[in-house]
Amino acid sequence: FSFLKHSKREIKMRKLDSTKVRPLKSEQLLHIEDHDFALRPGFGGSPIPVGIDVQVESIDSISEVDMDFTMTLYLRHYWKDERLSFRSNKNKSMTFDGRLIKKIWVPDVFFVHSKRSFIHDTTVENVMLRVYPDGNVLFSLRITVSAMCFMDFSRFPLDTQNCSLELESYAYNEDDLMLYWKHGNKSLTTDEQISLSQFFIEEFSASSGLAFYSSTGWYNRLFINFALRRHIFFFVLQSYFPAMLMVMLSWVSFWIDRRAVPARVSLGITTVLTMSTIMTGVSASMPQVSYIKAVDVYLWISFLFVFLSVIEYAAVNYLTTIEERKQLKKRGKASGVYMDAVQAMAFDGCFHDTDVDMDLSGFSDPCEENETQTSETNISNVETTRLKRSLKGNVGRIILQNNHVIDTYSRIIFPSVYIVFNFLYWGLYI
Repeated sequence: FSFLKHSKREIKMRKLDSTKVRPLKSEQLLHIEDHDFALRPGFGGSPIPVGIDVQVESIDSISEVDMDFTMTLYLRHYWKDERLSFRSNKNKSMTFDGRLIKKIWVPDVFFVHSKRSFIHDTTVENVMLRVYPDGNVLFSLRITVSAMCFMDFSRFPLDTQNCSLELESYAYNEDDLMLYWKHGNKSLTTDEQISLSQFFIEEFSASSGLAFYSSTGWYNRLFINFALRRHIFFFVLQSYFPAMLMVMLSWVSFWIDRRAVPARVSLGITTVLTMSTIMTGVSASMPQVSYIKAVDVYLWISFLFVFLSVIEYAAVNYLTTIEERKQLKKRGKASGVYMDAVQAMAFDGCFHDTDVDMDLSGFSDPCEENETQTSETNISNVETTRLKRSLKGNVGRIILQNNHVIDTYSRIIFPSVYIVFNFLYWGLYI
């Protein structure tokens, strides 16, 4: 009687002991409790081969500022673990979710140069384990990973970037684990609908190599390589075309009368400030690199053309002032009267000051014929009206004839040099 009582008490204690969990039917079939899965398959022997294949679902983003890319992919591992072999009359495999992963050995593959990565878990963790009767295992994950891409912007925005996602075992070197592409070059597949806003994907390729660490040895490393060529049309509309327009707008000052100081100065300052705004906008969206980019070359040369157009007018104005001062000194005129004449010339290209008696042989004939000094002759009201109408019809021709010789040469030299620069630029970078 006491023996029966003791047996009942022991059975009751076992039921209350929650630390002892009865193995599941699948675990019993795979003999998980009979083996130590902390050790790799074939421990102490030759390295275990682990095949990899990848299906790229999408390239989510490419960041030039952070120099990284984000990719979503299906990562599949293939290996053989005889400890998981089981009997099956129909030779069918068994499929499990992520709950069994923590109880068996799986390869510890990680992404080299990864910044962030996660396994999708909606609605459940996107992990699949498939075990075949002979012990072959398929382990699949759906992962989003952000990794570094060492970009070269020396040809930006006419550049092609080569990025790679690298896979490697963290703990097992080549003496314990051998990573390889399961189906060679066909191990990497992509979705045909993959597209990016600023890039065109030229190619995807798979390669392999070795990585050496001084303290742990050599490791097998797999590479997912892809080349990205940038779409140029966006930057043509946002940077190149506005810069071209600003340069051409600065040339308008060469056709404006040289005495129209407010018009030519304001036009030059406006184009210079606009070019500065374009350059600042381009630099704000790029990393602060220490070398010159292709777009910097174009914008700075364009800025130089705009700046030189302002300097050109400063030279024209200065030389004109010196020339007319020499003429006034020969005539013995005062500098104050000369300044009044200059101000009058700024409006219509001809002098109208009645107190000025100077040589206007450099100007057109209508100005000489239609303007007389009031101190010498008196003309009738009808004659004055006729002369004013004749003057108004010839103001445009008078202004063109009164341009400085520097303006005449600038109209040819500036456009010609800029066209040559564009041919050289696009021929070099495209």
